[in-house]
This record gives sequence, structure tokens and C-alpha cells, in this order.
Amino acid sequence: MHSTLEKLALTDFPSINRHALDTLQVNLGYLCNLSCLHCHVNAGPTRKELMNKQTIDTLLLFIDKHNIKTLDLTGGAPEMNPHFEYIVLEAVKREVTVIDRCNLTILEEHGYEHMAEFMASNGVQIVASLPCYSSDNVDAQRGNGVFDKSISALQTLNRLGYGKTLQLDLVFNPQGAQLPPNQATLELEYKTHLRENFGIEFSQLLTITNMPIKRFGSTLVSKGQFTNYMDMLKSAYQAVNLNNLMCKSLLSVDWEGYDCDFNQMLELSAGFSGSKKHISNCMDVSFNQQPITIADHCYGCTAGSGSSCGGSLT
Repeated sequence: MHSTLEKLALTDFPSINRHALDTLQVNLGYLCNLSCLHCHVNAGPTRKELMNKQTIDTLLLFIDKHNIKTLDLTGGAPEMNPHFEYIVLEAVKREVTVIDRCNLTILEEHGYEHMAEFMASNGVQIVASLPCYSSDNVDAQRGNGVFDKSISALQTLNRLGYGKTLQLDLVFNPQGAQLPPNQATLELEYKTHLRENFGIEFSQLLTITNMPIKRFGSTLVSKGQFTNYMDMLKSAYQAVNLNNLMCKSLLSVDWEGYDCDFNQMLELSAGFSGSKKHISNCMDVSFNQQPITIADHCYGCTAGSGSSCGGSLT
């Protein structure tokens, strides 16, 4: 796999500072039942990295200490971490909003059939990846049969109240080296197609730009498209997106308990004077106005309509 850090480290991206934290995003591990082409953490079925219970308990202390309002669980497939249900239940006890970033197909896998009902009964918000409403495009990006399993999982979630009384968002990622289309326009297309063809309802569509790191970044390098992709991101830069960057109010922690999601895949810190910091050493850290570590991949969040884990920024 091609490293992209040396292509991203020297940057002219403007300096940014964090605001007060309200969200903790936790990568529970890189183990996944899929190996998607756009995956920025290079997750897959052979990955062994999983957050242990001791680290999870430390995160719960951090939530208490910093009055975190939202816990955003990601992976890999976060549900494959053996402590997934434990952290959800502990967060719910604290009246923390829980988000699960779900690939949908995991809900169809043996041993995880109960997971949809578990999340519904605990009011977990689901953000589900469905990079297209066409079976050919989804299977090309995520693997054969993924589309049909995703549709089946969505129908199960609808029966449990998701997309109606429970929040169910879908995520679109471009298939290649281009920016996502207009989020509102694409959401209407998704809703019309999924309702008319499969009877599926969902809350909203989130469009997310592919980041030029790990698996997707390596693919760009292999195809000789990396420079052109970065040129496109930079030419589409919108300064107004700086105001709403998710990293300003969110701290993302990797499976070992160290800081930052996109940055962690480049082995960069979240902003602790250049060195990664374990969550156990962050209990008394004041995050407000902390400088955020930047590199050229940050243009992925500020190009066009902007991009975050919550979709477009404008």
C-alpha cells in the first residue's frame, strides 16, 4: 500500500483551533466484514485491532469529566467489537446520544442478527453507508452481494422504527476521484428510488468526500490520479466551510485510545504539540482553542459544499 503522508504533510491549509468539545468519536477497531475501496482506515475481515474494555472504561471516565453529549461509534464495523453493547449501554445510562456508523451488512451476519433490535431498544442513531441506490455501483465499491444485504437490513431497520421515530441517516461516498453532488438533490433521488422500489424510508442523506489517505489514497497513487485529485480539492476550497469543521467540536479516538481519526491514519496527533496523546492523559486537558493538526488532506473537508461525518457543511 502506498503511503500518502509525504504528499500531504507540507500544506498551506489555514490554521484552525478547536472549540469546546461536545462529541467523542471512537473507533472501536479496524475489524470489518467488508473491504470497501473508499475506506480511509483500511478496515477488513483480517484486521485484528480492537479496543479493549479497559480503554473503553477510560473513555467513559472522559465522557463524564468533559460532559460529552454525543458518542459517535465507528470502525471497521463497530458492532464487531465484543464490548460494543457494553459501551452503548453505559453511554445510554449517562443520557449521552449514541451514533452507530453501520455498514448495514453486519446486521445480516451470523451472530449479529440481534444487533438491530438492540440498537432500536436503546435509541441508538444509525448512520448507514449506502454509496449508491444502484446495485451495480454498490457492489463494485463494496463487494458482491452487498447491495441486496444492505436493502434487507434497511427493511429490518424500518420495521423497528428507524427512518420514522428513530434516526436513520444514509451516507453517500463518490465511487472515484470526484466530489459528491449536491446533498439535497441527491437525497431526493435516494428517497424516491428507495421508497418506490423497496419501500424504504430514511431520515436524511449525508454526502462525504473521499479522503486521500490509506486505501483510497493508495488507489489514487496507483492510478496516477493523486495529484489531480488534490488539485481538484484545492481548487474547490471554500473558506466558509472552516466555520463548521467537525474537528472543532469533536475529538476522535483510535482503537488504542489515541487521538484523531483522519489524522490517526497518517500517524499525526490531534494537536498535542506534534505527539499523539492517550485518552487517559487527557482528563484535565482544556481543548477549547487548542490548535488542530493540519495537512493537505484537510482540503477534503473544505472542498465544494464541505464534508464531515454529518455530511455537507453548507
